[in-house]
Order: sequence, then C-alpha cells, then structure tokens
Amino acid sequence: MVYFPEVTAPIAYEGPASRNPFAFKHYNPGAQIGGKSMAEHLRFAVCYWHTMRGTGGDPFGVGTMNRPWSSARETMDAAFEFMAKLGVGFWCFHDRDLVEEGNSFDESCRKLDEIVAYAEQKQAESGIKLLWGTANLFSHPRYQAGAATNPDPHVFAYAAAQVRHAMDATHRLGGKGYTFWGGREGYDTLWNTDMKRELDQLAKFLWMAVDYARQIGFTGQFYIEPKPMEPTTHQYDSDAASCLNFLREYGLIEHFKLNIETNHATLAGHSMRHELQVARYAGALGSIDANRGDELIGWDTDQFPTNLYLTTEIMLEVLAMGGFTTGGLNFDAKIRRQSFETSDLFHAHIGGMDAFAIGLKVAHAMHEDGRIKELKAARYGAPVAFASLEECESFVRANGEPIVRSGRQELFENLVNDVLMSVR
Repeated sequence: MVYFPEVTAPIAYEGPASRNPFAFKHYNPGAQIGGKSMAEHLRFAVCYWHTMRGTGGDPFGVGTMNRPWSSARETMDAAFEFMAKLGVGFWCFHDRDLVEEGNSFDESCRKLDEIVAYAEQKQAESGIKLLWGTANLFSHPRYQAGAATNPDPHVFAYAAAQVRHAMDATHRLGGKGYTFWGGREGYDTLWNTDMKRELDQLAKFLWMAVDYARQIGFTGQFYIEPKPMEPTTHQYDSDAASCLNFLREYGLIEHFKLNIETNHATLAGHSMRHELQVARYAGALGSIDANRGDELIGWDTDQFPTNLYLTTEIMLEVLAMGGFTTGGLNFDAKIRRQSFETSDLFHAHIGGMDAFAIGLKVAHAMHEDGRIKELKAARYGAPVAFASLEECESFVRANGEPIVRSGRQELFENLVNDVLMSVR
C-alpha cells in the first residue's frame, strides 16, 4: 500500500526560486560547505512518536488525525516510505512507539522483538539508519511516580528490564546512540520525596545501563535529555548544567553526553544557544532535538523549527564543536492540531530542513567572515594572570581606575543581520 500518494518521488532540491511546496528551496544534501556535504553536517532524523504516532490530541481535546496506517507493521511501512520520500538518513524511536505494550512483560518483549526484526529488514532495504533509541518510561500508570527514581523497587526493576530490551533493540538496529529522558524522574512535592535516595537510584540505574552496554558490545553514545518540568513540578535533568553536575557527582561524565532540545531549553529559562554552549564547553554536546516552543504558551508545544536566527545559532555551536559524530538533528516536533493531512507532515519537515540549511550556510559564512569573532576577542583584554588578591591590589595601585568599554551589543546584532541577509 502507498501511504503518501501525494508525493510520487523523493523530495528534490529546486532552489530558492521554486514555488513547489514539495521541494527543497535551500537544503541541497550533496552541496559542499566547509569540506562536508549538507547531509553530513545536518544528519536529519525523523522521530517516530510525533510523526508516525501523533494524533493531534492535546490536554483540551482528542486527536484530529486519522491516519491510513494502524498496525505496527503498517506504521513501519508508512514510516520508511515517508523517510525515503523525504530523503532523510536517520530515525529515532521509543520502544512503545514501535508496538503497543502487551498484557505481560513477556508478551511486550516478544512483540518488540518481532517489530524490531521487521525494522531491521526495512533499514537494509532503504539504507536509512537508526540515530538513537530509547524506552518510554513515563506513559504507563506504573510509572506515575517515576521509573528509576520510583520509591517502589519493583517499579525500578521493571523499568530496568524494559531498558534492557530497548537497548537490545537499539543495538540490533545499529543505533548510533541511546537516550535517557527522565519524563517522570522528578517530584511534584518535596513533602513526600527523599531527593537524595531518588538521585542515588537514578545514578545506579544509569550505571547498570553502562555495564549492560559493555556486556552486549554496544558502543553507541549514551545521552541524557534535559527538561525542567512537565509532567513533574521539577525534573532532576532540569537543564544542561544540572545534568552535567549530576553526571560528575556520580562519576558518569565519561559515559554520557547531552541531547539538547530547544523547547526544553526555553522552558528552563535559557536560550537554546546557552544550553548548547554549556554542553559544548564540557565536551558533552552530543545530539539535538530540533524543534521550538511558542513564547505565548507555557508548555512543551514541540513545533517545527522555522526561525532562521535559531537555526543559525544552533549550527554555530555544532560547527564550533567540529560537527556531529554519533548525533544529529532529530525533528522531535509535531504538526499542529489543525494540520491533519499527511501532506502536512512533508510541509513541516521540508520547512525545518530548509531552515537548518540556511542556518548552516549563515553559520559557516559567519565563521569565514570573521568580524564577530574579532570583535568578541577585542572585548577581552589579556588573559587573567594574577595569582593572588595582593597582586591584584598592587596592579590597581599602579594603574588606577580601569577604562570602561562598550559591549557594542547593537553592532554585534547588526553584523549577524549583515551576514544572514547576504547569504540569503
């Protein structure tokens, strides 16, 4: 069966003058930028949960999207047809996206194994690879009080067993990484919470995963994905700095990098670039969930990224770390409730891919232009070389009052616009 008849051939690059809504205007996968192709720089991935399983439901209403696929195998067929026609090289999944949970743990494992075998076949046929996998440890009622941080050891064990099989699935499919998102690893109130015990449990859980990866020969990168709240009042992986502090405290820092999401960054009160820099300076920027939030809505809207300043800032950080290795740009984004047709899935992804193509070109041009880098360097004096408070005082007595210098914020912003508009 053909699930997307509106697209009869893979989406092609037609250039900025094209008026074809099913064509790329800026993303040209083979185009070379700084010695690498756009496809290599951007490493786009489709997320299974929103793209294939999304219904358009929200906290105020049921779903609006009636898809022509329903069973696990039909959904898998539709997913690989969509990804092949879109021209992406990667995908991401939660275990429970692939197939619904069974009536017992054994049944759930059997069903997952069956659909993973089918996914393995679809990957071989298409050449599309798995960017990363993960386990859904937040939807089922057993996880109402968390998974790794749950006060009940039975729930902890169930979550760990589920992760074992999700890691097996990721390993079998050649996944480049495995992500931990603590959807309910947090608390609603401190009155009933032993925070130290829960953090210790979370660390133990992650160490068990590290040990199991060694056992099965999985060499993919582990990621933690920060998010400050929702569904809990406070999540332990609240932002990049909190995640890094946790990893350092429990000796896990060498085993994990971060998967940063724009909408989570803004909910934490940070810009996406702030979160990316915090991770990059720690050598822990691994992968990116490419989306955006709505500043007028205080929850996780997971919209497709179309803001060119945002995509430019993201690609500046990716280029600054030398590019992706195991990670990529995963479209953890969902089309709007009113965009219920299958064609809207293409429009959304095409727009996001074009926006990141522009961001890549602008970021590279800024690096080549050099003016912003020079101005930033000029703002700072020689590196601080003082060894003591006494030495600082001696310097002040000898040199008097410092000269106050302008930060030239407006000039920096003008230069950003200069490069952006010249590239476009």
